Amino acid sequence: MSSFRKRALDEFSSHKSERFHYEKQPVSQYFGQNVFDIEKMRRYLSSEAFGVVQQAINEGVKIDRKIADQIASGMKAWAVERGATHYTHWFHPLTDATAEKHEAFVDPSKNGGVFENFKGDALVQQEPDASSFPNGGLRNTFEARGYSAWDPTSPAFIIDDTLCIPSVFVAYTGESLDMKAPHLKSLQQLDKAAVDLARMFNPSISSVNVMLGIEQEYFVVDEALFRARPDLMLCNRTLIGHTSAKDQQLEDHYFGAIPSRVMCFMKDFETEAFKLGVVLKTRHNEVAPNQFEFAPYFAEANLSIDHNLMMMILMRKIAKKHKLKVIFHEKPFAGVNGSGKHCNWSMVTNTGVNLLSPGKTPVNNIQFLSFFISVIRAVYEHNYLLMASTASLGNSYRLGGSEAPPAIMSVFVGKTLTEVIDSIERMAITDDSALNEDVKLNIVNKIPEILPDNTDRNRTSPFAFTGNRFEFRAVGSSVNVASSMFVLNTAVAQQLTRFKSLVEKEMSQGLSKEEAFLKIIRQYITESKDILFEGNGYSQEWHQEASRRGLKGISDVPEAFKVFLDKKTRDLMVETQVLCERELEARYEVLNELFIKKLQIEARVLGDLSINHIIPTAIKFQNSLIQNVLGIKEIFGDPEFRQMSERQILSIRKISGYIQSLREDTHALIQARKIANAISSYPERAQSYSANVLPYMSKIRTTVDKLEMVVDDELWPLPKYRELLFWR
Repeated sequence: MSSFRKRALDEFSSHKSERFHYEKQPVSQYFGQNVFDIEKMRRYLSSEAFGVVQQAINEGVKIDRKIADQIASGMKAWAVERGATHYTHWFHPLTDATAEKHEAFVDPSKNGGVFENFKGDALVQQEPDASSFPNGGLRNTFEARGYSAWDPTSPAFIIDDTLCIPSVFVAYTGESLDMKAPHLKSLQQLDKAAVDLARMFNPSISSVNVMLGIEQEYFVVDEALFRARPDLMLCNRTLIGHTSAKDQQLEDHYFGAIPSRVMCFMKDFETEAFKLGVVLKTRHNEVAPNQFEFAPYFAEANLSIDHNLMMMILMRKIAKKHKLKVIFHEKPFAGVNGSGKHCNWSMVTNTGVNLLSPGKTPVNNIQFLSFFISVIRAVYEHNYLLMASTASLGNSYRLGGSEAPPAIMSVFVGKTLTEVIDSIERMAITDDSALNEDVKLNIVNKIPEILPDNTDRNRTSPFAFTGNRFEFRAVGSSVNVASSMFVLNTAVAQQLTRFKSLVEKEMSQGLSKEEAFLKIIRQYITESKDILFEGNGYSQEWHQEASRRGLKGISDVPEAFKVFLDKKTRDLMVETQVLCERELEARYEVLNELFIKKLQIEARVLGDLSINHIIPTAIKFQNSLIQNVLGIKEIFGDPEFRQMSERQILSIRKISGYIQSLREDTHALIQARKIANAISSYPERAQSYSANVLPYMSKIRTTVDKLEMVVDDELWPLPKYRELLFWR
């Protein structure tokens, strides 16, 4: 066995039995102790400052700088009591990661000492260097200035003795350089559009919040084995590796007993999550070996996304203490289930009504149908944009694979709602003026039969209705889900506004409110029914049917990014003021830039593995076979030599062919990279990488995986899938 791999396996063996400690008191006794929530604000702020913060959270009122000084003072007092020494504006640049620049609370005093200080100006705004963040041309390389601004709707929290202040991040020009700002704008637009429509049923409704529950899938690998794989270390996925004889085919890992070492990690992680006010509800084994999932309780969408990103930070930190590595990549291991973030999305009014939950009266069900079908219409109208919002290099390896939805958008609603939709659509054969009231009520009265358990799940659907919410299953596990949620929110806001306008037009022409609503519901069903699909999304028949319906799937990631520049997308984002045209163009550039850089790293790592690890190992094994053949000839002589060495000679020839293929394909890969790198335009370079670099990577992997199955196991330099996936 290679010294590299042997050392990793030995180190893994040495720390398998370590034990760890976690809180054993009831969660309620320490829940939220590291988050500056409403209870802490009430205790540490003046009544005036507390009232202003509440207005900022609930009504979007701007905070006066004098009041900001009071808030900063109270926040600092709480943080210092909790042991915090630094603060940072915590923001979400266009990298799917989070960013933070720590500043000490201390200022120098006149007597040579220091004192803790934190002013309102520092709370409200920071000026981190923006020069090294992706910007898509929104600023020149030599221009470094960017601003982070406090988001009071997401409470500050403490991690590692640092007060983290959730913030947006904008350029000097005011244009967005982050994921949070457009998401907040989309939530405002959806709130306004949903309130306007909902008030036609209940005038007391004053706000609508998007609620989001994010199920997070991830893999856990032993740290020593992880470090012994350069591809995992640098790319977070295995670029080579033959499938294990046993993987997930026995279906024995899903919901199985959680391994004890992983359970220790989970308990420590959950303890810290509870301290940060995150209500983690579910943990379980996922489909693939060493794949797991956690799911929090539903929260307001902005807060839910912040929580998810906080959890990713925590999990990496805590896993390290357990000599483990958490992998959030969408497809770290070929041939087994990939990882996603299942985004459970709904709308809830200030009166506590879930607008996507069927009611118990015809009026409530007309309200439900109005919002339900508006969401479906939005998904149909912008189906390719929504799928493109989930597109990335990592997700391209996952979508359409084991347990992942296909890269074609469709909506699953279940048998009961399909029957209701079909019934309403068939009403179109009846003249509106002769529409029988009993017929209408009979159709609408069917809705109360729908309960969460009435609606089965379709694992192959990217967007499924599950009783009182939609589950967007196509989002990748490593990303900031705001990148997809702001698109969904904005698209739904557009359709809700259109729906209300059409209803009001029908009412102005003499239809009753109920008749007008049912007519537009029926119109929306007719317009968007092509997006509805109840069958197997993996089947070839569905791909053919989707094409007939005009639903385009994502087969090439850089090509999919182009939809962000389409007129329909520009109209959607610019009219709602979620993104301006310049910001859209910038995001298009950044998406291509990140695709290139990630694929460039993967290609370079694969070239290194091929040239410096695999080919030398194959030659070494080939030489041992040659020595074996020569020894047979020397001992037995020519008469018996040919018969006895026939298989060895075939193996030598086979290995020689693999080595030659590897050398040729690796050289071609390097040349394809050089040609692509010479292209100045990011979109064109991304297309070149996708078309010319990726195919060679696939060929190299196929050859290396064949070599893995013939080379002596003792010589193979890297931990194999059976070791990476079954280390516990």
